[in-house]
Amino acid sequence: MGQPGSGVDTEGETALSDGRLPPGQRMQRGEWPVLHYGPVPRFKPATWDFRVTGATADGQEAIWFHDDFSALPTVEVTADFHCVTKFTMLDAPWRGVAGRTILELAPPAPDATHVTVWAEYGYSSNLRLEDLLHEDTLFATHHDGVPLTPEHGFPLRLIVPHLYAWKGPKWVRGIEYLTVDRRGFWEERGYHNIGDPWKEQRYSYQEDPGDGPPL
Repeated sequence: MGQPGSGVDTEGETALSDGRLPPGQRMQRGEWPVLHYGPVPRFKPATWDFRVTGATADGQEAIWFHDDFSALPTVEVTADFHCVTKFTMLDAPWRGVAGRTILELAPPAPDATHVTVWAEYGYSSNLRLEDLLHEDTLFATHHDGVPLTPEHGFPLRLIVPHLYAWKGPKWVRGIEYLTVDRRGFWEERGYHNIGDPWKEQRYSYQEDPGDGPPL
């Protein structure tokens, strides 16, 4: 940081010059902002589950209850976090279940190309299958070494560091494999279907042909 009171953010300038900040983003200072649509759901461990549905390889639904999901192997990922509201957290530390682990345990059908990520209250986001397979994508249970707070998505949120953060919903309850892309909650409401921060893909009017299904 710059000298106190100087108004100079040298760390932010360094990150920008080093190519760490996507276009239009700024370094986040202080508390991690709480941003979401709707109320914070109440976690009920006795009834919580995570489901994999849709175009699965065996045509069957996979389900993990909370204790089962908590027993899955975990990974630790340190990655940048880019919110479409223009703040970026650099080197955010996460722990959780890798996206590719879920795909290995409950594989998609050969013709599956996309997924819908389902969360509480019917909230959803869509991803290309390759995004879920990315080495840094994980279903996070912890941030900075401690469990997520309810406001930040406890008990489970998806983290997709190479896309804008709305692509990783809080309070995730499962995924649905798709053979044809289908827009999620914000993607139906004017946000870009892909959401690559390095291309500044914020809004649907920026989409090129082939970026997503018609609105």
